[in-house]
Amino acid sequence: MAKYSKLEVLSTIRETGMVPVFYHKDPQTAKQVVKACYEGGVRVFEFANRGDFAQEVFGELVKYATAELPGMIMGIGTVVDAPTAALYIQLGANFVVGPVFNPDIAPVCNRRLIPYCAGCGSVSEVGAAQEAGCDLCKVFPGDVLGPAFVKALKAPMPWSQIMVTGGVKPEKENLEAWFKAGATCVGMGSNLFPKEVLAAGDWGKITDLCRQALETIKQIKK
Repeated sequence: MAKYSKLEVLSTIRETGMVPVFYHKDPQTAKQVVKACYEGGVRVFEFANRGDFAQEVFGELVKYATAELPGMIMGIGTVVDAPTAALYIQLGANFVVGPVFNPDIAPVCNRRLIPYCAGCGSVSEVGAAQEAGCDLCKVFPGDVLGPAFVKALKAPMPWSQIMVTGGVKPEKENLEAWFKAGATCVGMGSNLFPKEVLAAGDWGKITDLCRQALETIKQIKK
């Protein structure tokens, strides 16, 4: 069962402006990464459903965050069907994210008052997702669609809340382009977790990257 309300989740996402996206098959490594992000100021974390037994790793992460990281909101990403969404909701997911918009997922999340952030690649998809109850829509792939897409979308639909994922970098120029275009927040994956940093177990580097990215976003949004 979700620990945080829909309002709390969406408010925290808007306030911080960044959601790290990460997957690792080893629960201990995943815990270290979540902790490093938490120490860097992150309060919303998306674990990706990308490998065998990912649900088991996620279950451990939720228990760990509940016990050790007060205020950390855990959600699940890479969800493309309703049964998978239901599985992760039972494991404690506070929000569900997908690379596509599947209208079958919306009722499952809505019934439990859990945000469903559907992946959209067109204005029509964003509109359809909003009709299904998606308060926050994911624009994906961000690096393909670009900031101009977000700006153009927001012109006729200024109420839209957008999370951009795909190719987002923890650099001022990149972040500035997205937020000035009208993005509500960004989802950041591999650029926040360099392979060499993970291999070396340099958790402090991840903390620094998170802290710097959040501070940059804060300055941009002023």
